[in-house]
Amino acid sequence: MPTSPDRKIRVVLAEDHTLVRQGFRRILEDSSGIEVVGEASTGLAAIELSKKLKPDVVVMDLAMPELGGLEATEEILKVLPETKILILSMYSNDAYMRKAFKLGARGYVLKNAIEVDLTRAVRALADGDTYMSPGISNVLIENLKGHGPGEVAGDAYDRLTLREKEVLQLIAQGKSNKEIAVMLDISFNTVAVHRARVMETLGIHRTAELVLYAVKKGLIPSS
Repeated sequence: MPTSPDRKIRVVLAEDHTLVRQGFRRILEDSSGIEVVGEASTGLAAIELSKKLKPDVVVMDLAMPELGGLEATEEILKVLPETKILILSMYSNDAYMRKAFKLGARGYVLKNAIEVDLTRAVRALADGDTYMSPGISNVLIENLKGHGPGEVAGDAYDRLTLREKEVLQLIAQGKSNKEIAVMLDISFNTVAVHRARVMETLGIHRTAELVLYAVKKGLIPSS
């Protein structure tokens, strides 16, 4: 961590979309005292880059290819316990937030609040504090009201869009992204985005777990 005003906060950016990652880099480097020392486009690359560069803060997208952001966070902290992990997400999903902090992440920022929250969060983590987007704090408070430990208000399934529910059902039926694209008359990339959002919203990381979830929800027969 920075020990003097002259030492910049060293950051590794882990985000799979190049243009988005470049945008995050500009936001950070437009702020004095922050230096982006490396970029990774997959979870595995984020782990290796962090081991090599030993940054003060890793800004980690939740939905990363090869290895998810939460899994990558866990692996990084095993070897670099002093590094602070800031999770970026599109959704204020209670299950994801709880798991992220349980694994050792120190911050959680919503992507729709990046311009306001990103540099604040990085500075807070570098100073040894935690940081959550204001909207996330409200979600956690509301979900704790009237609920026992580990319980979550509402059902994450209800937060899926109609299209995401369609994609979930087809994935559970064993359809590939290409097959789903043809069946729903949408692009392959759009299917991939829906798939990632479904997994993020439900807090599920593997296709097999999606199938099990769909069976439990009665979306597909159990046999």
